[in-house]
Amino acid sequence: MNDLEEKIYFYLENLESKCANSQHPKKETISLLNFKKEIDKLENNRKGCQELLQENLSEEEEKNLEEEIIFLQKEKHQLLEKVKEKLLKNEKNKHNVLIEIRPGAGGDEAGLFAADLYRMYCKFADQRGWKVETIETKVDSLGNFSFVSFLVKGQEAFKWLKYEAGVHRVQRVPITESKGRLQTSTVSVVILPEINDIEIKIDPNDLKIDSYRSSGAGGQHVNTTDSAVRITHMPSKLVATSQDGRSQHDNKEKALTVLKSRLYAKNQEEQDKKIGNLRSLAIGTAERFEKIRTYNFPQDRVTEHRLKKSRFKKSRYLLENIMKGDLEDICRALLDYEIEKIISENQT
Repeated sequence: MNDLEEKIYFYLENLESKCANSQHPKKETISLLNFKKEIDKLENNRKGCQELLQENLSEEEEKNLEEEIIFLQKEKHQLLEKVKEKLLKNEKNKHNVLIEIRPGAGGDEAGLFAADLYRMYCKFADQRGWKVETIETKVDSLGNFSFVSFLVKGQEAFKWLKYEAGVHRVQRVPITESKGRLQTSTVSVVILPEINDIEIKIDPNDLKIDSYRSSGAGGQHVNTTDSAVRITHMPSKLVATSQDGRSQHDNKEKALTVLKSRLYAKNQEEQDKKIGNLRSLAIGTAERFEKIRTYNFPQDRVTEHRLKKSRFKKSRYLLENIMKGDLEDICRALLDYEIEKIISENQT
């Protein structure tokens, strides 16, 4: 077992000890302990095979035992992966995800990097077979983004992308820099689960809906009619817009989707503050405005800052592949990091 798997097993042992003193354990606890029983059975079988290997066996018998040990280890690993899924269980993980990207400090260079991040997420979505629907883009003739919002639709999209919320810092020489000086710029990314009507209700009388003409760098992004839509939720003063849809109706639907997600996030944040739930998971709440990742182009390195105090230390990944959408290793590391936090919090 690796370090995290050992922590998970130790957590299950503690859970088993606590459950022995409980007359009515939760269903989730019983399910986890059933996994532990299976893991223990596999481990006992593996130890038995290891002991047999010490005896005087034929070459074929030794080979069969070694293959059985490998099989048992794989089975054990698969069970621990299922335990991970149980620990990470969250209804929102199944949702589609709304992503908003805004340049911060750095002028034009920040706008260019915002466009780079947008393309990075689109490529990651494509690799996983997800669909991307652009809601609104504000881009100039040079390709600088001042804002972009889009939906990523696919299996467990929110689960995989929720940790992208935060400030992304880029260090590189801008294409406009004639003296080759290195510049540091920032881009903020907001991640929200797409919310449906069952989870949040909006009174139509609370909405102010305006239509206007789309703006952009030209070409297909500019409409000649007032098809863009701005929706204002009067009680909360939250505003959502959409201008990249095919029609005014399409833009209205997308703007409503954005508004529901923002209202849900606002309500959740207020509830978390009331009950003191300040877990530091970067899911578009408290850590949203903290630096989470640095993309250092001269050193061909991406540093994931949230992992520096975990077993992953200061993880580094090949920059070129990351910008091409190869985010799976980082996402998996952050999922494991969440498991470590869940285990730690449940043991205190």
